[in-house]
Amino acid sequence: MSQTETTDNLRIGLIGSGFIAGFHLESMIGVRNATVAGVYSPTAAHREALAARATETGLGPARAFDSLEAMIESGTVDALWILTPNDTRVETMREIHRVATAGRGVLRAVACEKPLARTVAEAREMLRLAEDAGLNHGYLENQVFSTAVQRGKEIIWRRAVPGSGRPYLARAAEEHGGPHEPWFWQGERQGGGVLSDMMCHSVEVARYLLTAPDAPRSSLTPVSANGTVANLKWTQPRYARELGERTEGQVDFTRRPVEDFARATINLTDEEGREVMIEATTSWAYVGAGLRIQLELLGPEYAMEFSSLSTGLKIFMSRAVGGAEGEDLIEKQNAEQGLMPVVEDEAGIYGYTDENRHFVECFRTGRKPLETFEDGLEVVRLLMALYRSAETGRTVHLGEEDLEDYVPPVARVGDM
Repeated sequence: MSQTETTDNLRIGLIGSGFIAGFHLESMIGVRNATVAGVYSPTAAHREALAARATETGLGPARAFDSLEAMIESGTVDALWILTPNDTRVETMREIHRVATAGRGVLRAVACEKPLARTVAEAREMLRLAEDAGLNHGYLENQVFSTAVQRGKEIIWRRAVPGSGRPYLARAAEEHGGPHEPWFWQGERQGGGVLSDMMCHSVEVARYLLTAPDAPRSSLTPVSANGTVANLKWTQPRYARELGERTEGQVDFTRRPVEDFARATINLTDEEGREVMIEATTSWAYVGAGLRIQLELLGPEYAMEFSSLSTGLKIFMSRAVGGAEGEDLIEKQNAEQGLMPVVEDEAGIYGYTDENRHFVECFRTGRKPLETFEDGLEVVRLLMALYRSAETGRTVHLGEEDLEDYVPPVARVGDM
């Protein structure tokens, strides 16, 4: 089937069965015209459990496949969601390209979780492979589709901008106590540290907020990037030891640390040459209720603000109430007692539900999504500029730097 034809129901194949795959599956419950038809990941027990969960929640029937090739060739999936670790993304896309260009299966689209790749060269290869295979493509950046972001941007650009002018500053911050899986802490696998892992969110949601509603993202031209990285918490002996124990020795921050704090300033110009700016910070060294996302959009006569922890629902539990450690109130939850905010619909508030609804409709009807691999490539280019700025201690001017094969210091194999 051509990617431009309309199908009544999009049959999705999930590649990966970890934490983020679970988030996507949960959000799919709120998406029409879609079925989770297949799951592939290298671990049989994990893929079978996720496929069973999809079927039990009414999203199936879902089948667990023992290879990606078998899932594509089955003819039961129209689109693939790549949800695997960063160091597997390019090889996964190469396998998709190989099978799709051989004419096997009915694949029409592919979506990939953030970041698209670890380097500019890898991201460009992801884009090339998708387009060469004739596949529609989408970059899964959930914060762009957050209900607060979508509603806030619509109000600002409709009510405030016409009377006073475009917004000129977007601030974005994301913080929590550290990732779930060991590979996130391994620079060569993840592609970096917290800058790679979380600044991709902050950069793209800020870029989106600053872009006029009907304009392409390319209407903003990045001019310069200035970045700082630091090790604030996890290289301290106590916490390095704790991290090693938690990951059963897979992560050793006494020998190979990655940054747990990052700061970014990105200067851009709009189509009329006016300067706009992005300020962003990300951290794995935040100890609070849980994941905290803070967003601001400022213009001549207005401001928009959002904080994920300023919830309407809060729960208090006294010290007399015991309980096992968990994350049932908020992602990256840090306590089970006291006054705690509750994010009552994480999949919706964080943007996963509307994100998947958007991509399903675009892939089902053959339309270009709001976020594509082209956007994923540009985000990686900005991240690499920030890493080079942090490494060299200077502002990087985007038009003057060759970032194609640049690898951040913490991701260079054998450097540490």
